[in-house]
Amino acid sequence: MSEARAILALADGRHFVGHALGARGTTTGEVVFTTAMSGYQEVLTDPSYAGQIVTMTAPQIGNTGINGEDGEDERPRLAGFIVREASPAVSSWRADESLEAYLQRHGIVGIQGIDTRTLTRHLRDLGAQNGAIGVVDDVNDATIAALVRKAKEAPSMVGLDLATGVSTKEPYVWREGTGRWHPSAPGATLAKTLDKRVVALDFGLKRNILRCLVDAGCEVTVVPAKTTAAEILALAPDGVFLSNGPGDPAPLEYAVDTLRALLGKKPIFGICLGHQLLGRAFGATTSKLRFGHRGVNQPVRDLTTGNIEITTQNHGFIVDEASLGQDARVTHVHLNDGTCEGIAHQTLPAFSVQYHPESAAGPHDSLYLFRRFVDMIEARG
Repeated sequence: MSEARAILALADGRHFVGHALGARGTTTGEVVFTTAMSGYQEVLTDPSYAGQIVTMTAPQIGNTGINGEDGEDERPRLAGFIVREASPAVSSWRADESLEAYLQRHGIVGIQGIDTRTLTRHLRDLGAQNGAIGVVDDVNDATIAALVRKAKEAPSMVGLDLATGVSTKEPYVWREGTGRWHPSAPGATLAKTLDKRVVALDFGLKRNILRCLVDAGCEVTVVPAKTTAAEILALAPDGVFLSNGPGDPAPLEYAVDTLRALLGKKPIFGICLGHQLLGRAFGATTSKLRFGHRGVNQPVRDLTTGNIEITTQNHGFIVDEASLGQDARVTHVHLNDGTCEGIAHQTLPAFSVQYHPESAAGPHDSLYLFRRFVDMIEARG
């Protein structure tokens, strides 16, 4: 463990003293927690965590290091990282570097050696809130107070458009599937040809979503978040995919306008932030949860089949079910709190889910959704 001291200060004045992890310096963001016991590299590289300081609830993190294959993006996007203990050793043949070296290389400030159970319970009871991590020369009232001020001054997640900051700057084509990792399981497909052309709006896209679309027979053209409906239609896609991403969906009016112009013209499938944006395109409202759903053990019921799926989730906002109106219906619900986890238009080919079907939590419970999207495209001829 590093000898350098670090402090986590929350906007409500609560603070925790530990040791530095990763880069030296100060960072601010919304402090959240994930209940995932594994997959920390996927957490680190998920663009949906942009602007957030992520607490891992597993007691030791980093024992399998970091490798070149499991990243969901080319670099970490989160604002900071909190663990109980960073493993002092790396014990995986797949590892290219340690967690400590990876965080340092990418300038991510973290903290270890604090009671993450107490922090998680605090966030669960009082809600996710802004915080600041600072690596300090001395722990005293002045350094703590300064970090509390930084936490209070950090912008609220409500009203933030973070998608444009993590979206691709230029369009690109993706043809890589899951390859040797492809699951032999019900719902998993491996198309012989890529005969469906899909445009993916990138609000903070995870790579494994693209791989699952390719497995289902799609050649994917990824475009920036602010791409217009006219520009998308000019690419002559068979379907349109809406990606996950960070921040509040409410300020992304440009995306909602695009989706409204696409509804009924092309089949649409959305995940996470894409789900929230589709809901707003249907006329629904969105709201912020107290502490959100983050982890790989979230139970969801498919109301169409009655099946229960164990899902991966990472979101702080939801589509408000009561605001959906008559044109759309809820298709999936979260079994812990009854919140909306999926929607579909009653007459048009458009549907979405709040969770991540590509993330293998079940491990393969939700892969059918990619096949459902392709079936919707084929039904349109």
